[in-house]
Amino acid sequence: MDAAEAFRKIKEQVEVPLIADIHFDYRIALQVAKYGADCLRINPGNIGNEARIRSVVDCARDKNIPIRIGINGGSLEKDIQEKYGEPTPEALLESAMRHVDILDRLNFDMFKISVKASDVFLAVQSYRLLAAQIVQPLHLGITEAGGLRSGSVKSAIGLGMLLSEGIGDTLRVSLAADPVEEVKVGFDILKSLRIRSRGINFIACPTCSRQEFDVIKTVNELEQRLEDITLPMDVSIIGCVVNGPGEALVSTLGVAGGHNKSSFYEGGVRQKERFDNDKIIDQLENKIRARVAMMNEK
Repeated sequence: MDAAEAFRKIKEQVEVPLIADIHFDYRIALQVAKYGADCLRINPGNIGNEARIRSVVDCARDKNIPIRIGINGGSLEKDIQEKYGEPTPEALLESAMRHVDILDRLNFDMFKISVKASDVFLAVQSYRLLAAQIVQPLHLGITEAGGLRSGSVKSAIGLGMLLSEGIGDTLRVSLAADPVEEVKVGFDILKSLRIRSRGINFIACPTCSRQEFDVIKTVNELEQRLEDITLPMDVSIIGCVVNGPGEALVSTLGVAGGHNKSSFYEGGVRQKERFDNDKIIDQLENKIRARVAMMNEK
């Protein structure tokens, strides 16, 4: 109940939706619902007998709160573990449908469901099987994916496969890192798939002997400086004239590296103005912000 009280204090101070993740103790679910939870994450089968489950479902129905059923490959029911021997897509599906059946018996259909696993292919196939069985929203995730780099790669592959097939309605990127990074990686996945369009899409070259300026430093610095910009735009930062002009032609703004000075493109047109390579970060930031101001005026 201390956690429920903490939830109340957080809810009083924020405007973003809050989901309460609850296991075993149905009383906590009832309490946080009273405190304004926007969604309850439970597994109906682990919070006690049907009377307790019914009390949570009735409360959610009364307060118009959706429920997320959260199935995880690492915490399947004992009998399902014994039946399949190890987590399999079929095992996760059976666990999910068992919980769905409980809500069906209680005539509650305002739920979404996840079948997460740390193995990419296990999770992907589990979601495919579940998508063929139900019409409710699916919450995607590669759970316990790992650190920032490896977890981002796993999540991008797994979530990207599913989203490209039209499977998935909400998502969580699970990283052993600052939770803010989870949000950034998740949004970058959506931007790469053209599901979301918000903020700057940087097109930048890798390390190469042709670079006339430090592309890596430039991109990293600009990403930090320009996080406040929400207007969609493509900005190409290419360190040489081999690929630079071509990328700049199809970008909102672009830079193609040259000796000492780099060419600047706007709207696909090369401008007379050139950037000093040692001042390129400040100059490009100014151009981007000027472009944003102009677009906002329109």
